[in-house]
Amino acid sequence: MSNRQDSPETIARISQQIEDLMVARDLRGMKHLQKALKPGYYQRAAEKIFNCRGTILIGTGFPVDDTFETDGPVGAIAMYDTFKHLGARPIIVCGNPLASVINDDYEVYEISVGDLSKGKQEAVEALAKLKPELVISIERPGLSAGGFYANMRGENISKRCACFDYFITEAECPTIAIGDGGNEIGMGNVLEALQALSITASVTTCDELLVADVSNWAAHGLIAWLSYWSEEDLLSKVDTLEILKYISARGSVDGVTRLNTLTEDSLESGAGQQVIDELRRIIGIEH
Repeated sequence: MSNRQDSPETIARISQQIEDLMVARDLRGMKHLQKALKPGYYQRAAEKIFNCRGTILIGTGFPVDDTFETDGPVGAIAMYDTFKHLGARPIIVCGNPLASVINDDYEVYEISVGDLSKGKQEAVEALAKLKPELVISIERPGLSAGGFYANMRGENISKRCACFDYFITEAECPTIAIGDGGNEIGMGNVLEALQALSITASVTTCDELLVADVSNWAAHGLIAWLSYWSEEDLLSKVDTLEILKYISARGSVDGVTRLNTLTEDSLESGAGQQVIDELRRIIGIEH
């Protein structure tokens, strides 16, 4: 772990401020789900990452129409770059079209789209081959109680989904999942609380669930803790607008508007940058 010797009170204060910031806008009820989680979840998840120097699988890519949404890949790429900088080996796990448009620039493991019957075997084989020390899901659709994938509108989108659930449930290493609506992998941890929301909930569980108003922002929350412990301003290396431009040029759409814009869940990129700026203030590295 870090050489920092801060008091438990300081750590608890920072932790609470980060978790509150992540759901401050309360766009889709994540402030309600926060109450169902044991405090310190960002800190605990980040500790697992900070201590990892092996392979980290990052599953992302939520299908919208025939392409993928901006929320998820932006955070996945930010985490990928950070983890690599810290000495780990990150691999982005996703299906097409996302896999084929980023594999020249990132290490990608492609999973098949549209056939849920292959999901478990595909995951078991991949886990045996890649031997991850950590598996992270960010804005991946999670299987519902009915065994299908649904979007925020309740529409069955299984035919356009790759199955990442079993990478989480079959993994023998720690697992982290990030979501912002209730239909993502990991939300099975808070099924009772999800009854208050109008959502076809995912039942897939994980070791540590992180909630945020926008899933990409949860990646920034994790990077904030990594910055804090490494005593290096890793957040300053995250340029959300540049990542948005990168994936937009490759066909991404906003998950809310379904338009090819430089936005995250209909919010301008500046909103994400404000979150980063506030995180830097919380951990004491603002300039």
